[in-house]
Amino acid sequence: MGVMMQTFHWDCPREDKKEFQWWNYINEQVPALAKAGFTSLWLPPIHKAANLSGPSMGYDPYDFYDLGEFDQKGSIPTWFGTRQELETLIESAHSHGLSLIADIVINHNSGADMQEVNPITGQSRWTLFNPKSGKFPRNWESFHPSMYESWDEMTFGDMPDLSHRNPYVYAELLKLTRWLIEEVGFDGFRYDFVKGYGANTITAIQEYRYMRNGKPFIPYGVAEYWDSANNTLHWVNEANFSNSNPVDAFDFPLRELLKGMCDQYGFSLKNLVNGDSILRAQTQSTVTFVENHDLRDEGRPITNDKLLAYSYILTHEGYPCVFWKDYFNYKLALKDSPNGIDALVQAHEKYAAGSTDVLHLDDNLYIMQRAGYDGQRGLIYVLNNNGDDWHGQWVSTKWANASFRPVAWWGKNDISRPADQFTNSDGRGQFFAPARGYAVYVVQ
Repeated sequence: MGVMMQTFHWDCPREDKKEFQWWNYINEQVPALAKAGFTSLWLPPIHKAANLSGPSMGYDPYDFYDLGEFDQKGSIPTWFGTRQELETLIESAHSHGLSLIADIVINHNSGADMQEVNPITGQSRWTLFNPKSGKFPRNWESFHPSMYESWDEMTFGDMPDLSHRNPYVYAELLKLTRWLIEEVGFDGFRYDFVKGYGANTITAIQEYRYMRNGKPFIPYGVAEYWDSANNTLHWVNEANFSNSNPVDAFDFPLRELLKGMCDQYGFSLKNLVNGDSILRAQTQSTVTFVENHDLRDEGRPITNDKLLAYSYILTHEGYPCVFWKDYFNYKLALKDSPNGIDALVQAHEKYAAGSTDVLHLDDNLYIMQRAGYDGQRGLIYVLNNNGDDWHGQWVSTKWANASFRPVAWWGKNDISRPADQFTNSDGRGQFFAPARGYAVYVVQ
């Protein structure tokens, strides 16, 4: 299915000293990311934000159609750059075979131009929006509570929430997504905070009959529904009921299991493999990840041996997403070596296909095989949670009389190359990984 790159982290323009130049900075990395094997780029929100306390990451949308071309909210460009620079990035990414995913924030708005009294409540709120783009102006009727619905699914701070049941709002959101796909050039959406509105909005956006260059175009979609696997899948199945273009969801439960593996002493790999996750329950609907922009508060980021987590998502089913800050700032790419994210991305793209079969599982050792499919021959993955020694086990594989070589590996204290391995006429062989490490083997 490919590998996604989340191309930002919180306050990235300031932290990386690229204020108003982020689009150009991403564009500089496009050729190398495509060469490494990435297939899609998830961009931060592209519209002009409210910027109430200075430049923001865009999760406080003001003008959906200002991509950095109108002088409002303190600047002409967004914190990431101008519209022209964004369009150059999109063109460059497409020319290198990368698709673009827009982070679309349609639950709440911020930065209104004037307060209004909502006649339903008699209270004043900042709900009058007259954006300079001239598109999608809003007043109190566009927000909760409205004449069209009394229940607001979930609020986000004190920002007014759009009332999607208002036919005007509903139509404007579809116009917006059509514009992003057909004119701006995005290939799909990451839906922010979908808990805040009905799943039917996502169904409509996913199912809309888009046209690009005179041909039908089907966008990709993934939702942020931060909850248990059961609750997330309830939402996914509701959104995908009678939906010919199903939406995926980020696997937050799996991410917490991955954090446990990396950061908790004595964590059992049985919990990682058999624990609550979307990947385990419904692999076709999951986007797996290790870190994202929201996991920045104290206690939330993974602090130990993060490559173990990346080795898991980049060998298993699901659509894996790599975090920009891990790849670049924390230098986990480890280019031109078998010991980092780059080698795992290559293994994913060349070999990680077909069903996942558990060959061995105990508290400290996990061995699985991907059976392979359509040119991708499959792999054997070994995860060793023992902190003291190399560890391995005899297992029965699908490959008889085969020779295996490692293509990606890492150990906390030992990154020496694992030895080649062989299976006998019954497909049995012995596979090892370094202490507190992993190894990925493929048939030679």
